Amino acid sequence: MTEKADSTANDKPDITEKAPILTTHELELAADTLSYTAAVGNMLLKDEKDKIVAQIFYTAYTLDTDADPAARPLIFVFNGGPGSASIWLHMGALGPKRVDMGEEGFMPPPPYTLIDNAQTWLDLGDLVFIDPVGTGYSRAAEPADNEKYWGLEADLEAVGEFIRLYLSRNQRWTSPLYLAGESYGTTRAAGLAGHLIDRGIAFNGVVLISTVLNFQTLRFTKANDLPYTLYLPSFCATAHYHGQLAEELQARELRELLHEVADWAEGEYTVALAQGDRLSESETLAVAERLSRYTGLSQRFILGADLRINIMSFCKELLRDDKRAVGRLDSRFIGIMASAEGTAFDFDPSMNAIVPPYTAVYNQYVRGQLGYETDLNYEILSFKVNENWKYQGGQFPDTSEGLRAAFAKNPFMRVLVAQGYYDLATPFQAAYYSLAHMGLDPALRDNVTIAEYDAGHMMYLHEPSLAKLKADAAAFIAGGWEKQIQ
Repeated sequence: MTEKADSTANDKPDITEKAPILTTHELELAADTLSYTAAVGNMLLKDEKDKIVAQIFYTAYTLDTDADPAARPLIFVFNGGPGSASIWLHMGALGPKRVDMGEEGFMPPPPYTLIDNAQTWLDLGDLVFIDPVGTGYSRAAEPADNEKYWGLEADLEAVGEFIRLYLSRNQRWTSPLYLAGESYGTTRAAGLAGHLIDRGIAFNGVVLISTVLNFQTLRFTKANDLPYTLYLPSFCATAHYHGQLAEELQARELRELLHEVADWAEGEYTVALAQGDRLSESETLAVAERLSRYTGLSQRFILGADLRINIMSFCKELLRDDKRAVGRLDSRFIGIMASAEGTAFDFDPSMNAIVPPYTAVYNQYVRGQLGYETDLNYEILSFKVNENWKYQGGQFPDTSEGLRAAFAKNPFMRVLVAQGYYDLATPFQAAYYSLAHMGLDPALRDNVTIAEYDAGHMMYLHEPSLAKLKADAAAFIAGGWEKQIQ
């Protein structure tokens, strides 16, 4: 997720050694009562001279049990952005409490409500939600040093050091270890798997939610035609959801239709785009006709776009006649636009729908129930971090090599890839393309499991998908079903 400007100046925290704040709680599930302890605090990072250089804020939930805690799975969780706090997975999917967004996940009227999360992963393993430096309450000791942590390699070092310290201080080195990341958090998780295996930390599993490993699959830049082909199935799913396709396509089973679209996009459409100006007029018209059929957009618009449909243009164009735009994070969402003119929406209606509820509920929860008091602003999603992030690896950073290396060095590791059909931020076909091009040894392909959802980037906003995500995670951690890379 890369939108929304932050609202604070460089605030300097009072960084001192403090024990985490502990509170005890109970959660009633259908078949059980979970008694657990919540710990909130800051892990302090130090330099080679033992000087405190940063604090990383975290929230940890551990099940109260007489058994050895080291025998329980331990799941480290973070979100993306890269300037995003872990609030979304924390308060939307995995934690014991969540924001009430209703069944579909659309914005509820204020005031907003905190409810028990019947789909928490706490019964699957203990949970540690990490806010990297510049997000949440995490800061460098000196405000001018924050940007030192805003880059792919620096981020892996800092979060990797947090994990090492947490394992040591809580005596969890022999626990089954898992990573769960969303969006840029999947980039981080893949990188961490490769980074930490060389430091003696091997993971049993990695959960990639709304995946981006290779940024070439997402960035609509000059001479990079890859996103146009990989976004097309998600554009088709969106048009299908909003009833913009021809009647015979609307009547088709969605996944069957998306297979057809993906096959055409990675075949004939890819070849056509590769020809550039050499494509004949008749061939151009044939491609435009097929694109119109699969997207619900007019052939005139598609020809004017040179057969290349940009994500922002699509979001505005699909429902332009109604002066509406569809969401980028979740294209099920619709926003009212100021004008039908232009090629980009005024705001992302799916982002706008979630920021107020999550902001309000979390700020009340962390103080009222977890007992953490501070005047620092909790950075939900920092535009400053996103804009100043250093993507090592050139224009198209790619952490799939780190994931491949982790597989090679730890062939027991497994990966769950969770993708929403209506995600226009990290489209599902782009994730599958990256997996198919990471050079994974054929003997390890069965270690990758794919799960799909009738929702968007944050599929857990949709209550049926939230329940499915929990069931898929439970089967994954238990070593259950497998679905091959597509």
